[in-house]
Amino acid sequence: MVEARCGTLAAMAEASGAGELTAAEARVLGALMEKQLTTPDAYPMTLKALAAACNQTSSRDPIVRYDPNLVETTSLALKAKGLARVVHPGSGERATKYRQVADEALQLGPPERALVCVLLLRGAQTVPELKTRTERLHAFTSLVEIESVLDALTRRDPAVVARVDRLPGQKEDRWIQLLEAKADERAAATAPVRVTPTERGGGRVDELEARVAALETRLKGLVEALGDLVDLPDTNDGERPV
Repeated sequence: MVEARCGTLAAMAEASGAGELTAAEARVLGALMEKQLTTPDAYPMTLKALAAACNQTSSRDPIVRYDPNLVETTSLALKAKGLARVVHPGSGERATKYRQVADEALQLGPPERALVCVLLLRGAQTVPELKTRTERLHAFTSLVEIESVLDALTRRDPAVVARVDRLPGQKEDRWIQLLEAKADERAAATAPVRVTPTERGGGRVDELEARVAALETRLKGLVEALGDLVDLPDTNDGERPV
């Protein structure tokens, strides 16, 4: 369950022209924010490079396969929402490039930008996970500092992040970004379903027991038909034949 959700990006529409992001828009925006910091020499990004960044198999959850056409239309949608810009080719250049301006539109400083970027790219995460995964984006000094930044983002109107339920076996709560539509539902979908003993029993066990009994009956008939050709161990006493 989401602990705090004072609003979403839709509430910023009057100020920035933005609305809640689609999953593709969240991925493209996150990729632009990441590469701006990790590969500044190759930023702004060409369409080919941006598509490759979206489709990385590392540091991404979920892993996607976006074709260049989808990335291009998504980038233009981000531009219409005031979160990205198109850099047209200059003299001697051939490729159109793209850059993000979400940090300006949403007033994100370096710490906030790093956290929002990783949350866009990898979904719900704990504070220790965020500490590890933002190392290339911003040098947080402690887990307490990250929690402080996250708490400040929850107090914005509308909130930019929210705390969600921890996964079974985890000691820390998880955090999600609220820029993407239904991000809380996506976080809930990542949680494994807990099966209680009662749910494991009943019909499923009865079905398995019936199948085992049927197999035993068929095996007994097969042994009787083969007679002395087979010599199976007695399964009742658990001893192996010598």
